[in-house]
Amino acid sequence: MKLVVVSAGLSVPSSTRLLADRLAAATAGRAPGPVDLRVVELRDLAVEIAHNFTNGFPGRALSAAIDDVTSADGLIVVTPVFSASYSGLFKSFFDVLDKDALAGKPVLIGATGGTGRHSLVLEHALRPLFAYLRAVVVPTGVYAASEDWGAEGLAERVERAGGELAGLMTALAGSSVPGPTDPSVAPPSPGAAAVPAQPSSGRVDGFHVVPFAEQLAALRS
Repeated sequence: MKLVVVSAGLSVPSSTRLLADRLAAATAGRAPGPVDLRVVELRDLAVEIAHNFTNGFPGRALSAAIDDVTSADGLIVVTPVFSASYSGLFKSFFDVLDKDALAGKPVLIGATGGTGRHSLVLEHALRPLFAYLRAVVVPTGVYAASEDWGAEGLAERVERAGGELAGLMTALAGSSVPGPTDPSVAPPSPGAAAVPAQPSSGRVDGFHVVPFAEQLAALRS
């Protein structure tokens, strides 16, 4: 499975990158098989992102980053807080992606800030952004204020979020939606009446119930 980390930290060293690395380690540690981990540092792409807005074409490094993000089985995105929201660089990167690039893709959101008073940035800014992009955001987001490093609770939130992302990536990797050429779907015999395909989970109270993993796989196809 391919896991891509997008970090919008600006300083070196960066608490944003530190949180991103911990989330990546937690996710990879819960995955059932090997993980191909890629890291996209947005500060290195700032000039190419700006040029993409003015000329409409991504540079070589930006194009490679876009390819990594769009081909990922799962994403970890972490931004520092600026003016009670994500940074302009963070938003600009996702603005240059195709509008369907993240549809159905599992995403873990994270943010860092100087005070715990900005922790709601996850729910008020990041989660709505990726919901608009039709990504599947895992339930647990992770915010780390300056006082959280080394304090009780951060490590547990990181592990829980990483486990959620790994579980969703695994479910999607193992799911499949039968298509017209799927050998498991037998063609109708001559003269037989067409019968609508039934969901694998059957019918409940007159409604077809489609497993969540199948719905996500259909969305990504």
